[in-house]
Amino acid sequence: MIILSKLGKTIHNLLFQLHSICCTHYSSILKRKIQRMKKLLPLFFSLFAIALLGQNNVKALVGGTLLDGFGGTPIRNSIIIIEGERIKAIGQVGNFDIPENAEIISTEGMSVMPGLWDMHVHLMINGHSNYAHWDKKYPPLFKEVIMPSSAKQLLMAGVTSARDLGAPLEESIYVRDAINKGELDGPTMYMSGPFIQHAPYPGTEQFRWGVSGPADARAKVKKLADAGVDCIKLIDQDQMTMAEVKAVVDEAHKNGLTVVAHSHRPEEIRRGLLAGIDNFEHTGHATAPEYPADVMEMIKERTASGKKLFWTPTIEGLWNYEYTRDNPEILDNDSWHLGLPDSIIQDIKQSIRYPGRLGYFQITPYRKPTLRRKFEQLANSGVVMMIGTDSGIPMKFHSQSTWNELDVWVNELGYDPILAIKSATYWPAVFMGVDKEVGTISEGKYADIIAVKGDVLRHISLLQHVDMVIKHGKQYK
Repeated sequence: MIILSKLGKTIHNLLFQLHSICCTHYSSILKRKIQRMKKLLPLFFSLFAIALLGQNNVKALVGGTLLDGFGGTPIRNSIIIIEGERIKAIGQVGNFDIPENAEIISTEGMSVMPGLWDMHVHLMINGHSNYAHWDKKYPPLFKEVIMPSSAKQLLMAGVTSARDLGAPLEESIYVRDAINKGELDGPTMYMSGPFIQHAPYPGTEQFRWGVSGPADARAKVKKLADAGVDCIKLIDQDQMTMAEVKAVVDEAHKNGLTVVAHSHRPEEIRRGLLAGIDNFEHTGHATAPEYPADVMEMIKERTASGKKLFWTPTIEGLWNYEYTRDNPEILDNDSWHLGLPDSIIQDIKQSIRYPGRLGYFQITPYRKPTLRRKFEQLANSGVVMMIGTDSGIPMKFHSQSTWNELDVWVNELGYDPILAIKSATYWPAVFMGVDKEVGTISEGKYADIIAVKGDVLRHISLLQHVDMVIKHGKQYK
């Protein structure tokens, strides 16, 4: 405002001098030219002032309770200074000077925390119940419509970073890079591209790549690495030879990529552990009441070795199914419509019209009683657990999945809320190797910050209504 005030005075003085000149010294033609110049000068100076303010670009988030993502004691009455894309300084009201040129953004009465991560999303799907129909009809719209829509929904839900685990290669790289260039709104995306598996399911060859022998396994992984993926997604490894599984993991690690694998069946876990998998997903399709003893011993042996084992349970889609079935009005929340044309919205609605009839979930009531025990087994085994949702599966929308996963962990399974938040911020950044840049609110890191009204440590479900979203210093909400 000080800069604008000074510019205003300068403009006024220049106009006064021009007026005096044109009234006393010049011809009528020259007077008219100068009059036109006088009309343009305010515009020139206004653009100059806007440019100066844009270069300044300092924000101060003032007054909120800061949960920095490291898992320590919250900082009350916090101040966060953002300069450009990054966090410049952190302090507290009363003992910290706010720069005079900063834009003040009040966070009084709010919980302020790092932007959330969701470590298991599928941008190419958005809640439709019929995969065969979706996979046949919509791939031409993945790149320009569906995946950008999913990405924007995640961002508006407070997810500033996400990992996509299974989608066509070209579309995955395009959407990730378009977001990074500022051409699309969305989280910073980390993409696996197509699944690697024994054989693709019929009609899914575009995003599921089968392998035949160790050499082919290495070649497929190398192709993905050369295309620029951020990790490798491996599934159905119990249907592959051990040589093929080891080839996938070894080639990925040679290319600096982590390997993320399914854990639906005990043999998938056994083979994954023997091959050196970095991160397992899910808690299993089966209805067995717990993980087998030998599997748990293998997990504990791995975690005791000092080499971290990460696990993304993806529980909420199963845990909340019966509630959704019996209370389908929650599907009417139109946050998942964002960016989708009405024809697709209506198609999705029609496919989930009768939640209780969906074949995808018929075994779920038998699986749900096993989830608490398996979650406890994992939590007590030494694995590092991360928040991920399988967002995009039937009735699970990108605008809602992440907060629901946190809610189930904390309010249903008794997980410490500060550790749950760490599993959605700090640990994902560590796993993806970007913890020097994001994942916590600390000096020098990108300003990926969200805020919600109220105390999220007491009421984690407040995250269903994120009030402020800042990504790389830009405020989106």
